[in-house]
Amino acid sequence: MIRSILVDDEQIGRDLLADLLGAYCPNVSVVAQADSIASARAAIHRHEPNLVFLDIEMPMGNGFELLEDVRELPFEVVFTTAFEQYAVRAIRASALDYLLKPINRDELVAAVAKAERKLTGSTSTRPNLEALLESLRHPNSEPSKLALPTEDGLLMVPIDDIIRCEAEGSYTWFHLVGGERRMVSRPLKEFEEMLAETNFMRVHHSHLVNIAHVRRYVRGEGGEVVMSDNSSVLVARRKKEELLRTLGAAGQRRRR
Repeated sequence: MIRSILVDDEQIGRDLLADLLGAYCPNVSVVAQADSIASARAAIHRHEPNLVFLDIEMPMGNGFELLEDVRELPFEVVFTTAFEQYAVRAIRASALDYLLKPINRDELVAAVAKAERKLTGSTSTRPNLEALLESLRHPNSEPSKLALPTEDGLLMVPIDDIIRCEAEGSYTWFHLVGGERRMVSRPLKEFEEMLAETNFMRVHHSHLVNIAHVRRYVRGEGGEVVMSDNSSVLVARRKKEELLRTLGAAGQRRRR
């Protein structure tokens, strides 16, 4: 049985989540609820849960502050939030689970199943939590790593080592420095959102490229870019001007 704690400053939010867990996740026991960072900290130390459902936005602090306080304790985390914002992009980039309110039953069941696999296996979210907290400590800086789900866990890849991302249906191929390729079972659009504040640009419906790895632009209707691994990527006609402006700005920064 998974021992869980629900952390949310709104009673109705905790009640709804508790009802959903009771109805659809019989392997989860809610051992405590908390409506603040202080009460959550006390509950976690007292009950030593396996899983914490953690609201991000609360009046007297946020969920990330709580994680900083109890970072030495081993438990899985599922974030809950009503807001799509930078924090959610950071959570996605760290391959951690989150649920948007109002919480969807099927997404909740999937999140619990994923947490259970981690609890019974050899993988842990601890490295991902550390990457997330580091990213949130420096909100104006670019994230340094991206967590890629693999069959046996997670691969933390330096963003600078990603040359380009290529869509294949609902999957994404990552082309990395050194010739390595990794396929991830998430659509390219998700990674475009995760990397929105970084040096990446969607130049085609199938391609997201790291501007730092663009070596040459070849003229054409839309043209194409030659990457640092000598691969060529077509540029959509509607993206041509934006790409040329971006490459021009990148060239000016390098010359300074």
